[in-house]
Amino acid sequence: METESEPYVRLATLRQLHQVMADMNTARSLADTLQTVADGVVTGLGYELACVNLVRPDGDLVVAAFAGNPAAEALITGRVGSRDSWERRLNMGEHWGDLVFIPHTEGWILDDDDVPQWYTDGPAPRFEDEWHPSDRLFAPMYTPGVQGGACGELIGVLSVDRPRNGRLPGAWGREALQMYAFQAAIAISNARLRANMQRALVRLERDQQALRASEESFRQAFEYAPSGMAIAEMGGDQHGRILRTNDALCRLLGRPASAMRRYSFSDLVHPEDIGTLLRTSAEGGRAELRLGRRDGTYVWVSLRNSVVADAADGPRFLLTHVEDIEERKRRELQLAHRASHDSLTGLPNSAELRARLSARLCRRAAHAGALESMDAAYGHPAVFDANGHGFDFPGAAALEAFDHHVHTVSPDEGERDDGTKGLAVLFCDLDGFKSINDRFGHNAGDAVLIEVARRLTRQVRDGDTVARLGGDEFVILADGLGRADAADLAVRLRNEIIQPIRAEGRAVRVGASFGIGWAHCGMTADEVLKSADERMYVEKRSRPKQHRRAG
Repeated sequence: METESEPYVRLATLRQLHQVMADMNTARSLADTLQTVADGVVTGLGYELACVNLVRPDGDLVVAAFAGNPAAEALITGRVGSRDSWERRLNMGEHWGDLVFIPHTEGWILDDDDVPQWYTDGPAPRFEDEWHPSDRLFAPMYTPGVQGGACGELIGVLSVDRPRNGRLPGAWGREALQMYAFQAAIAISNARLRANMQRALVRLERDQQALRASEESFRQAFEYAPSGMAIAEMGGDQHGRILRTNDALCRLLGRPASAMRRYSFSDLVHPEDIGTLLRTSAEGGRAELRLGRRDGTYVWVSLRNSVVADAADGPRFLLTHVEDIEERKRRELQLAHRASHDSLTGLPNSAELRARLSARLCRRAAHAGALESMDAAYGHPAVFDANGHGFDFPGAAALEAFDHHVHTVSPDEGERDDGTKGLAVLFCDLDGFKSINDRFGHNAGDAVLIEVARRLTRQVRDGDTVARLGGDEFVILADGLGRADAADLAVRLRNEIIQPIRAEGRAVRVGASFGIGWAHCGMTADEVLKSADERMYVEKRSRPKQHRRAG
């Protein structure tokens, strides 16, 4: 170590210092860098002992590297000194630039603090510039780019002990140690940065591996899901366009994946289910609707939507789960059909007949009465249109909501047929049916009922209703008929029914009596059926008994 009185710096010493700095900056890890820093103080700067105290995240300092004495290294490496104790050391003693020198005359007060220490034995100084065994010299290391301790962030402290020449460092020695501490701080910061970058790269690689594994898991779950899956665009001009489908959805719809990418679900949905699709919420939306197959048929499915969002761009894609519910819908329709149809003949039953009839009728008279009551309540004349609708007063719109349909009217009841078309209700009662049940058994009777139902259905138009009211009674609803048309229909139906019927291996005959009633708004379904029933009994009694049945 050069002394202050020496007029020059030996070139060999400078080269040695340059070499240890080079080694320090090429260390491969933070641990290697710290040890190189400690070794450099011993080999390059000529101190017998060197210790690197590194600031931890919690602020305390740990002995991270030691050089010069294996016994001391084993004893104090890894030990921790509190930040308060270190702050006290760095704020006392003599300040040689950024260095802190605490002479033995002051350092005794530090003997019992918690900073790890090692004492080097040696004789007492004989000269003024000799190093005392209890002298302490510290070189604080601050964040790079800021030199001058008060302004930088402390990242560590170099502790050195006893120069080999036994003398206190002179100007060159102090400058060299201060410069070395500065370069050590850069090396340590770079090593930390490299370590952080390596850890970040490791985390990134792990995240990428996890992402690849997650994507692969999603791909397999998507591709091999037993039910249909699709990914569609969200937003923009191509909103809703299908980007990707799995094999299950392609099989369900009979369409290849390449063809599916030309469609959106709105292109595939049944026209009657477009509204259902549009009302389905993107987030967690669910709908039951029909999707078109390649062969032109439709299949009932349940759609369930989930939004796939991007942290930066927000919602990007729509993941749609498509479940085949054709079988369930078929069962539901079968159950609904059984509830509304006669189990023997398959015709609509009494409840379904009344529902269909009620759907065509409104309580027109009740509406008119309500309008008149509101006239009195509001003190405003109620105005009625040709169909009995009220308007032009507060609250009229509320009543209008109950009456938006074409009113059902009945033909003229007089002898003259004025050509009015109405909803004819033909009440049919079989004549002679009881005797067939009594003579040939209920199986024969059931066969007769089934055949009569088939013949009635065959003779009416599409859209007309043939229902079994119960027992041997049937009702036909035929809309858009005049009085003559209804009479002709009753004759055709009677002539069809009286033809021989094969039942239990024999031919039997039944007759039929028809009563023609007319439905019009203001009546209830039961009132309409009662009217037709009464006319049927009038017709039955008006004919001779022998003409009523054949058997």
